[in-house]
Amino acid sequence: MILEKLSILNYKNIAEAQLELSPKFNCFIGHNGAGKTNVLDAVYYLSFCHSAQVTQDSLVIRHAEPFFVLEGSYRSGEAADAGGEEEQALLISCGMKRGTKKHFKRGKKEYKRLSEHIGLIPLVMVSPGDTLLIEGGSEERRRLMDMVISQMNRPYLEALTRYNKALQQRNVMLKMEDREPDPDVLAILEEQMAQEGEAIYEQRNAFVQQLIPLFQQFYETISDGHEQVSLCYLSHCQRGPLLEVIQRDRFKDRAVGYSLHGIHRDDLEILLDGHPMRREGSQGQLKTFVIALKLAQYEFLKRSHLSPLTSHLSPFSMPILLLDDIFDKLDAHRVEKIVQLVSGPQFGQIFITDTNRDHLDQILQQGHFDYKLFQVRDGEISG
Repeated sequence: MILEKLSILNYKNIAEAQLELSPKFNCFIGHNGAGKTNVLDAVYYLSFCHSAQVTQDSLVIRHAEPFFVLEGSYRSGEAADAGGEEEQALLISCGMKRGTKKHFKRGKKEYKRLSEHIGLIPLVMVSPGDTLLIEGGSEERRRLMDMVISQMNRPYLEALTRYNKALQQRNVMLKMEDREPDPDVLAILEEQMAQEGEAIYEQRNAFVQQLIPLFQQFYETISDGHEQVSLCYLSHCQRGPLLEVIQRDRFKDRAVGYSLHGIHRDDLEILLDGHPMRREGSQGQLKTFVIALKLAQYEFLKRSHLSPLTSHLSPFSMPILLLDDIFDKLDAHRVEKIVQLVSGPQFGQIFITDTNRDHLDQILQQGHFDYKLFQVRDGEISG
């Protein structure tokens, strides 16, 4: 998918912007706090129906303004690749007034459920906050798995929604103080958790097994094989039938007031040379790990979205890649390796930010491809 035009109105510190974009490289240069990341966040919002940085939609509305609006004009390229007539642009728009719910549209038709949009525009973002994948709690690593799988498997997202609803209802009952929970209702919720949870586990496990060799290959390329990394998926489903695992500790769950077992406790163990990376890794190694993991995520999505009508080297068949300030804390050699990777034909449309023009010049000198440079100053974008 290629984003050809991006319109931004009252989004964070950007009052207004109308951008004509390159199908390959879109480079945003500016000082910290200028608004570079906000452009990428707007692109992210159009794929996932929410910001990558804040959880409350009203917080993306520019200060003192009553609303925000985003609009993107996309092309999938399928008609052109198939030798047919030129396709019509796909218009995706969203907006929100303060105090009201947001509206998300495909063309002129508003979505009834935002989940219907997820996966239409596959996207991967690499940002400084991604170190939480290593340093943060298990929910960060589950969110990574869920975000990737949901983009190419809508039934997975629906199963995850049903599981979380059953989990929430069970937790409410476990916290009841005035009376004991109805055991029959608990049993129904536990059966639903087990049924949906085991389906989710199978998808997560298959994803991790496919991701590991891709991730290791990217890490080895960037680090020149100086370290060995691995991932290990941990789940209560590995202890036996999930229903039995959930029910055997119902008394303990009642004592603490929440569900101690289930796929909501799954985790990815992250290892560097066989040891936990959060204790062993340097800042450069952590950054390399995150970038390699996200590039592997990109490759996984790309392979999942290929169609018989599109060449595997066509940018139209690839996810959009957002690279936000990725070169900080990396030595020159690793920067060079990353530059060589993203400059190649295996990547489609890329949005990249940096405060250092030298890094971007290094990328643009790698090959003869289309690009656009944008200067960002206090929320104003020129280029």
